[in-house]
Amino acid sequence: MHTSELRTVLIAATVCTKAGKALVSRQFVEMTKARIEGLLAAFPKLMTGGRQHTFVETESVRYVYQPLDKLYMLLITTKASNILEDLETLRLFSRVVPEYCTQLTETEVLNQAFNLLFAFDEIVALGYRESVNLAQVRSFVEMDSHEEKIYQAVRQTQEREAANRMRERAKELQRERLEAAKRGQTPRASTAFSGGFGNSSLASVTMSSSSPIAEKLPTTPVRETQAASSAMKLSSRGADVDSFVSRLAKEGDVAALTPQVTTVAKDKAPIPADHKDVHLRFEERLSLTLGRDGDIQNFELSGLLTLRIVNEQYGRIHVHIDNKDTRPLQLQTHPNVDKEAFRSSGVIGLKQVQRPFPMHSDVGVLKWRLTTGNDDKLAPLSVNCWPSEGANGGCDVNIEYELEQDHLVLTDVVINIPLPSGNTSVVVHQWEGSYSQKGRTLLWSIPVVNRQQKTGSLEFTVTPAIPNDFFPITVTWTSETSLAQLTAVKVTQAEDGSPVDFSQDISFRPDKYEVV
Repeated sequence: MHTSELRTVLIAATVCTKAGKALVSRQFVEMTKARIEGLLAAFPKLMTGGRQHTFVETESVRYVYQPLDKLYMLLITTKASNILEDLETLRLFSRVVPEYCTQLTETEVLNQAFNLLFAFDEIVALGYRESVNLAQVRSFVEMDSHEEKIYQAVRQTQEREAANRMRERAKELQRERLEAAKRGQTPRASTAFSGGFGNSSLASVTMSSSSPIAEKLPTTPVRETQAASSAMKLSSRGADVDSFVSRLAKEGDVAALTPQVTTVAKDKAPIPADHKDVHLRFEERLSLTLGRDGDIQNFELSGLLTLRIVNEQYGRIHVHIDNKDTRPLQLQTHPNVDKEAFRSSGVIGLKQVQRPFPMHSDVGVLKWRLTTGNDDKLAPLSVNCWPSEGANGGCDVNIEYELEQDHLVLTDVVINIPLPSGNTSVVVHQWEGSYSQKGRTLLWSIPVVNRQQKTGSLEFTVTPAIPNDFFPITVTWTSETSLAQLTAVKVTQAEDGSPVDFSQDISFRPDKYEVV
């Protein structure tokens, strides 16, 4: 079996027939077509005796499956994977398939193949199950935007409001025409387009062929519009009013309705002053456990690049990423991103070039992951604690930190050192930065750790104490530099490659950083 399969929990997810024919298959490790076809061909041969099972094993892999009418939802995993987690993952896969396939037939599955593959990528990333539910998978595949829904709702409301106001104007014109007819005068409707409504209640609003009505509409709350429309029905004359509104539209007096509504609906919360119309955010989280000898017991780095666009003219763009990291970073793009373009030239752009990115929302476009415990130099900051038993039952403690990755700048570094319980005496002899005691913890604070200020030490004595009293040590910091050396070098328009001004920010912090 391939070494990549040994490292990865989930090998492949497949919708197949009961004869083992793959309809839709997504591999999460590097694997040849012949290899996956061989695994699938072996599956129906293992299901003998007609007994009902949820999984079956061979010497190398485990098949976890669930019937879907005449099809199977099948997961192929390593034997070392957790069977309970595999079954939970299988349940989610089995719910996703009916979500996109109205009928569980071969034809329908093939028709929805791309949607299913996109959904599979959201459930599993790089062989590991993501913490998502069915609603989140549906939202991610559609790249749905809550702000866009609000925008559309506001736009529809404004359009209805504008139509109601048009009807009110039509009613006013009709009333004036009727009153003029009763007095034997010429109706004034024809003068309304040049001079206004005379002494009517809407006299302050003027209409002309060069100034469309929509440009003059005042904005009012939706509740008031609804009340006005329900209180001013003309019963049998409603059809005449609608006809009159239609004639106004034909004459061009509502031509600017949609642009006006769009302008109103685009009112958004102000963006930060340092953010451009295109803003990138690199966010990294680290979970690290170090032994007292400096050995790495657990290391997991996860990162996410999000894109936020607030100007529609930049909806179709390419983000150019430079990867200078020589470590085995596992990179995964969003299902709607052109994977081949990113793999070959580091360009993040949509597969469907005519489709723009969502507006006014943070869209995740790239994830990365680094998990290994073999290289002790992966830790961004090493912390060594040397407690030794001293006189009178006390301990002399020496703690030293050193920056291991020179490209990092860590700020507000706090090293939390536990203290023994009971009535103890703490005397600090030497330190960099500052220190304070909070309860049973000694807080050692260093404002900045960078290439120029890589190391520092703290010496103190605690009486009474034993060496084990000072563990586990925890470390926190904030940083505007990332551990993975991924950077955005430029942003360009997808159509002509012209440069686009953009801003970016970086956040790197530990979720857990312990010396045990």
